[in-house]
Amino acid sequence: MLWVHARTEATLTLRNGEQVLLTLLIPLALLIGLTLVPVIALPSPRVDAVTPRVLALAVLSSAFTGQAIALGFDRRYGVLKRLAATALPRWLLVLGRVVAGLVVVAVQAVVISVVALLLGWSPSGLLWMVALLALGTLCFGALGVLLGGALKAEVVLALANVVWFVLLLAGGIVVATADLPSGMAWVVALLPSAALTDGLTTALSGGVPPLSVWVTLTAWGVGAGVLATRTTRLT
Repeated sequence: MLWVHARTEATLTLRNGEQVLLTLLIPLALLIGLTLVPVIALPSPRVDAVTPRVLALAVLSSAFTGQAIALGFDRRYGVLKRLAATALPRWLLVLGRVVAGLVVVAVQAVVISVVALLLGWSPSGLLWMVALLALGTLCFGALGVLLGGALKAEVVLALANVVWFVLLLAGGIVVATADLPSGMAWVVALLPSAALTDGLTTALSGGVPPLSVWVTLTAWGVGAGVLATRTTRLT
């Protein structure tokens, strides 16, 4: 039951044109564009600095924005209510979406990594990368459920895209936390987007992600998950 539910959720996501644009085409465009065009100052080789940021953006796009929007409209059209009336237990409904989210992120990571390798990427610390992507997916997935499970679909659509855009530009993804003004950098460092980006950057350059990265992602994920269990509605 879990396998069928997770496969269905992942297939629906990957078949949706808007979701593919959000989860694959935009990250790939940024990967190629920021690598080949010196829009912002980056250490050389540029692809080594860009790839961790694009991987973090891919997780944000699918696990948070895509999840929140899909959940909001599933509630609006009564999909969750109908699924809850079937033999699927509530825990399996949640776990199926989690597994589907991990599958989508895995597809994103493979596609982005292949393109980055073609651009000259030379990664290290791939095991750390996998662990961070999994934790980041769970963290942003919980935040997506928190947003998509409590508000109207139209509000979720607007807020999810606004948050995505803000975190992309000022959340430690495009502009690294270390390059921000000191006062702003301290605040941005507490965001899960910055923690995931910094952790991936450290891991893929051969270092060990600091404990603060794991603590930040876990704290946001657990906090969002607890709140989501109290605020998420089926309709």
